[in-house]
Amino acid sequence: MMRPIYFILSILFFLSLCTVKDLKGQTGSIHEPVRYVGGESIDPGLHEGRLRYAVGVESRQTLRVNRSHPDQAEGYGWTYNHASSLAYWKGRFYQQYLSNPVDEHIAPGQTLLVTSPDGRNWTTPEVIFPPYEAPEGVEVPEGYDGYMMHQRMGFYVSTSGRLLTLAFYAHAEDPFQEGGIGRVVREIHEDGDLGPIYFIRYSSHTQWDESNTSYPFFTSSPDKGFVEACEELLNNRLITLQWRDEDRGLDGFYQGEFPGSALSYYTRKDGKTVGLWKRSASALSEDGGHTFSPVVKVPTLTMAGGKVWGQETPDGRFALVYNPIDLDEYRYPLITITGDDGIIFDDMVLVQGEVPPRRFFGRWKDFGPCYVRGIVPGNGNPPGEDMWLTYSMNKEDMWVSRVPTPILHSIEGPVEDNFDGLEKGGAVPNWNIYAPLWAPIDLETSPKKEGLSLKMMDEDPYDYARAIRIFEESQTVTLGVELYVPKENRGNLEIDLVDRYGNRPVRLGIDSLGNLTAQEGAEVKIISQVELDKWHHLKIQAEAKPMGDFSLWFNGQKLLENAALAEAVKSVERISFRTGKYRDLPNRKTPNEDPEPPLPGADEKVPLGIFYIDEVKISGQR
Repeated sequence: MMRPIYFILSILFFLSLCTVKDLKGQTGSIHEPVRYVGGESIDPGLHEGRLRYAVGVESRQTLRVNRSHPDQAEGYGWTYNHASSLAYWKGRFYQQYLSNPVDEHIAPGQTLLVTSPDGRNWTTPEVIFPPYEAPEGVEVPEGYDGYMMHQRMGFYVSTSGRLLTLAFYAHAEDPFQEGGIGRVVREIHEDGDLGPIYFIRYSSHTQWDESNTSYPFFTSSPDKGFVEACEELLNNRLITLQWRDEDRGLDGFYQGEFPGSALSYYTRKDGKTVGLWKRSASALSEDGGHTFSPVVKVPTLTMAGGKVWGQETPDGRFALVYNPIDLDEYRYPLITITGDDGIIFDDMVLVQGEVPPRRFFGRWKDFGPCYVRGIVPGNGNPPGEDMWLTYSMNKEDMWVSRVPTPILHSIEGPVEDNFDGLEKGGAVPNWNIYAPLWAPIDLETSPKKEGLSLKMMDEDPYDYARAIRIFEESQTVTLGVELYVPKENRGNLEIDLVDRYGNRPVRLGIDSLGNLTAQEGAEVKIISQVELDKWHHLKIQAEAKPMGDFSLWFNGQKLLENAALAEAVKSVERISFRTGKYRDLPNRKTPNEDPEPPLPGADEKVPLGIFYIDEVKISGQR
């Protein structure tokens, strides 16, 4: 539903857009600073939107909430988590996010930090800004109900190499303007220790200062280098414009009017800075963010109240990342569009098409991967040629995605993947990986033979591990794969041949009893038994076309010949391995104001599923 304060702000914002007239052309169109010219759009009836995948995206969960067993999560059992930021500093990734017990904008609130050396293995979350406690004698102002946190940015790396982390303390449930207290800052040291908390700026709409708040002002720090880093940050125009949502700068701090919410920005090839805000708003700056052109609603960008992220990618191109849907409750899928100059964008493809069930009810907990952010310029450059993104899932769990560049949506030529030349526990080139904490996917030593294989595990009652290999789009395809199911397996594996729109004409499965199943037309059949603790070879030949068919061999024995497809397609282009049942839409809605109970068993692991995949060979022709 539309939040009341957001609704009022949105009306005022769009009224301001109506006054924009006679703007000069900026993209070869009427007035927009950026323009999407691609023909792709999403089908909101499916998580994946009927889009193609960006090749090789690796998505890993960094926090899985757990109300019953907080020690298995962050130690508190809080189930609203959101608004993450990402940095890379001195060989480590840093992800920061805010957290509330149940609901958005309801006290108490705190901010936590997780770190990783590689983007795959993350630490247990640590509180870096605890719930606010006012000094003795200072009461919560009338009309408010406790304290919360709100922030649009989390990190700043100074030119001297210091890493600062920031957050905003405010009053629940309205953190904006008069409801704000101020922005706090502390230093993260290379050994992981944290410096003291200081205020770096108080809300200009109130009378808060060092005399009536819980932390001192940064200028009182005895660390001269820390003070200089804070002053440098305060003088960084584009970085501090991210703060403007909470505090409009009545003291002249921003020196201008900048309508819009949740700023991200990048510099185009022509040297102009593009400002991007929620609800398709954009503007241009020619002076590093000191002034902007009038903010306009870009008609070719479809988005609602989720954030949009824009950046120059490591390959010298540009990407925008957002949810291309205009409904606030649904923030899926997460897509990217790309371009050469930062002006014209094309090729809408999936970054994240999964939407697991929301396990816990909470106010304004929108479905899907939302509030995406990347690494702000100056906040680090991880090794490799990847775009790194962070976001919340259902405003519940936290995730990070690595997007290889150049961003591609198709593959040419045959596939031959045996994983042996790769690094154990490392990246899996050209594979799209979806790995929750309770359903991890990793390159591991192969059982009962030499080399490495792709290991998929699953103990999650409501999510699954998924590995996708994109191949050249083909009508006639031959696919071979080796599979190993250990005797301790208690889970299921589903294997689908998929077309570019997400249709699944060939559907196979291995269940917890060792049955190999196949869907022929509308009927699912048990066609063989899978012996445990043994490698097996599966081969598929498919004619992916209307009235097409497929044949299947298992360990050299033909089990199906010219079997009917599960659904008609024109071609196929990916193979999907999934440790859970297919899903397409969020299945928990709130028809009234009564909170939904947690999903049964949401905090408990289920019997372990384990599968190994190796020797994937695919060839086909159009």
